Amino acid sequence: MPAALEVMQDKSHQPAAMAPSLHGWDAPTPMHKRMDGKVAIVTGGARGIGEAIVRLFVKHGAKVVIADIDDAAGEALAAALGPHVSFVRCDVSVEEDVERAVERAVARYGRLDVLCNNAGVLGRQTRAAKSILSFDAGEFDRVLRVNALGVALGMKHAARAMLARRTGSIVSIASVAGVLGGLGPHAYTASKHAIVGLTKNAACELGAHGIRVNCVSPFGVATPMLINAWRQGHDASAADDADADIDLDIAVPRDEEVEKMEEVVRGLATLKGPTLRPRDIAEAALFLASDDSRYISGHNLVVDGGVTTSRNLIGL
Repeated sequence: MPAALEVMQDKSHQPAAMAPSLHGWDAPTPMHKRMDGKVAIVTGGARGIGEAIVRLFVKHGAKVVIADIDDAAGEALAAALGPHVSFVRCDVSVEEDVERAVERAVARYGRLDVLCNNAGVLGRQTRAAKSILSFDAGEFDRVLRVNALGVALGMKHAARAMLARRTGSIVSIASVAGVLGGLGPHAYTASKHAIVGLTKNAACELGAHGIRVNCVSPFGVATPMLINAWRQGHDASAADDADADIDLDIAVPRDEEVEKMEEVVRGLATLKGPTLRPRDIAEAALFLASDDSRYISGHNLVVDGGVTTSRNLIGL
C-alpha cells in the first residue's frame, strides 16, 4: 500500500472531531470538586485563615455554615458567597452556642459531614504574658476556654451529629506552638498542645464510628490577629500592660505590615521560596476534610516550611 494511503487510513480511525490541544496537552477537564455536596461548619470562619477555609470549601462544592462572634464580617462573607453559605453567631467557649451551630447546619442541610475547629485567640503578647514568673490564671483560663474547650465542644456535638451516618471528618487548627516549645506565650502553647492531644484521643474513640479526627499545625501566617500581636509585642507602651487585649477590635493591617510579617516568617522558615499564606492552611484543611484523606485519622499535619524539623538549641 502506498505511504500516502497508509497515512489516510490511519487518520480514518481517528474521531471526526478532536478537541484542540493546549501546548501539546489534552484540553483541561473541569475542576474536581473535592467536597461536592458535603456540609461543613467552620468556626472562626469570618476572617483570616477561617475565611480562606470557607472560600476554598465553597469552591470545592461544600455547603458551609460560618460560626463566628463577628456578626458583620460573617454575614457579609455569607452573602458574598451565595445561597449555600450561611452564618450563625457562635462563641465556641459556650456549649449552647456550639450545639446551636450544629443543629442549624443539620436542620438546614439534613446532615453534617465536616467540622473545622478554626476559632482561636492568641492571648496577650506582652513581656508579662510570656513569663511564667508573672503567670496570669485569668488569662490562662480565657485562652484555654476558647482554644481547647472550644475544640472539645466542637468535637462532641459534631460527632453526635455524624454518628448515625457513620462517617465524617473533624479538622482542628492547632499550631507549631503545639509541636515545639518557645513559639508562643504559655497559655497559647498549652492550648495548642491540648488540641493535638484531643485530636489523637478523639480519633481513637471515633474511628470505631467511621469518623476521622485530624489537625493542622501552621507556622506564622500574616493574618490580622497575628499582625496585631506583633504590634503589641513591639509597642513599648503596651509591653507591660496587663489589660492589653489583641483579640478585640482587631484592625485591618496595612499592606506594608503584611509584607513585613511575611518577611519575618520567610526568614525563619527552613524552606526558602514560598510564602506561607492563609490559602496554604486552607488547602491542608481541605485535604483532611475531603475523601482524599479517607484513611488518615489522628494525624497532625504540620505546615511550617520545615521549622519544627530543624529548630534546635545547639545550632546543628
